[in-house]
Amino acid sequence: MIRHLVPHLESRLLGLPAPMSVQLPEGPLLGAPDAPVKMSFSHWSSLTRLRAGQIGALAEEYVEGKLKLEGRMRDVMAVAASLLPANPSHSDTGWWTGLQRQIRSLRTHTPEKDAAQIQFHYDVSDDFYALWLDPHRVYSCAYYREDAMTLAQAQQAKLDHICRKLMLQAGERFLDIGTGWGGLLLWAAEHYGVDATGITLSKNQYAHVQAQIAKKGLQGRVRVELRDYRHLDEDKPFDKISSVGMFEHVGRAQMPAYFSKIMRLLAPGGLVLNHGITAGGLDNRQLGAGMGNFIEKYIFPGGELLHVSDVLTHLARSGLEMVDTENLRPHYARTLWDWSDALEARLDEAQQVLAAPGVNARAEKILRAYRLYLAGSAMCFEQGWISLHQMLAARPAEAMADEAIQGAQSAYPFRREYMYNTPDS
Repeated sequence: MIRHLVPHLESRLLGLPAPMSVQLPEGPLLGAPDAPVKMSFSHWSSLTRLRAGQIGALAEEYVEGKLKLEGRMRDVMAVAASLLPANPSHSDTGWWTGLQRQIRSLRTHTPEKDAAQIQFHYDVSDDFYALWLDPHRVYSCAYYREDAMTLAQAQQAKLDHICRKLMLQAGERFLDIGTGWGGLLLWAAEHYGVDATGITLSKNQYAHVQAQIAKKGLQGRVRVELRDYRHLDEDKPFDKISSVGMFEHVGRAQMPAYFSKIMRLLAPGGLVLNHGITAGGLDNRQLGAGMGNFIEKYIFPGGELLHVSDVLTHLARSGLEMVDTENLRPHYARTLWDWSDALEARLDEAQQVLAAPGVNARAEKILRAYRLYLAGSAMCFEQGWISLHQMLAARPAEAMADEAIQGAQSAYPFRREYMYNTPDS
């Protein structure tokens, strides 16, 4: 038996930033009875994971019903961060580990597997996501231009921030790769007058966007396709391209092909904005302490993170020129806390939605997994273990007649003032 861990646990509980109690498998309670965070274990073996700081393994046991967890998610994550033995963004960077990751990435990211992985996450239930997302169902980092902004206001600010960065103009051909529930696609069409095309691998999202296009009467200049980015026609290039919250699913091994495809899809002088999660460490593909494995199993199968320096290297090798990069890491922490708080306030509704006939047989497990995923991700962004970058790039062209500064070779003016001016439309 491993009851010898009890003295160690008692001393460990005293050093935590937030009070926590531990219910042992056979009755004794360690810590204060009224502690804001309580873990109840049904197996002694689980205590070894607690001692080792294997947060991901503990999260898996909670999802599977082997561990009971009580307390506000914000308090739970304060405790979780203190239990980690080391920075989870540090990892083994040896050549053998890198080779194994490259082989796995190649095998994981085929068009067929990517479609299945996207549908695993995004097709859980539209009604479930609607409970905690903003009215536009924007499922990516918001932009809190002002501290007092609500989530809905910050998401609108983000949509406009992207459109301004891309200098969208009426009549331009605009492509949104990984269009989600259509928030950016529809915003760009309605507020900037572009001819917009969106692609997604999610059947639920495709149906939702189709319905929104029809509802808004935008059939003439907005369309959505159920299509892999690799299968897009290159015959008629786009003036502007966005990819928001999508390239995390591309895979390290496919990154050169991804940016090369964007380069060929973009008209000379055009702009592309790549917005997505990046690694906090230079070489890790996912977070340590079992957290990456938890995300892989329950949330985003096939997801891989790269450090922003790696992303920019792949971008440059494709022939694109990076013209502006912005780190929005704290904004994503706040976004995730807003999502987490919204879900926590509607847990009963979420359970009912997920358990509705024909929706999902894994309702309880999905809800427990998402509670940890949202709050845990917020903690990771706050700690700097993962990050979020918007990278604006151009496809260089020969000198353009309307370029703002000689030698620009693109629509980008090489001055940031335009991003913050009030748009005319």
